[in-house]
Amino acid sequence: MTRVVVVTLYGKPGCHLCEDALAAVERVRAERTFELEQVDVSLDPVLNRRYGERIPVLELGGEELSEYYVDEAVLREALDRVNSR
Repeated sequence: MTRVVVVTLYGKPGCHLCEDALAAVERVRAERTFELEQVDVSLDPVLNRRYGERIPVLELGGEELSEYYVDEAVLREALDRVNSR
């Protein structure tokens, strides 16, 4: 049974760093298979407090991979680790 890997990107509309992070994630997504969940932290006061000053935040399996920007190599390595289990 193949399990679906989910990558979560926390951000909000109008955030240029979030747009850059999404573009980086999409480049990796062209090479690797995973679901992308985008979460708008401005819609949830709890998430806004947790992530608001650090967005974008990229998470995989509950582990934060990055904040402020996405390192594509780090994302690839994390996906490869998860997929090799």
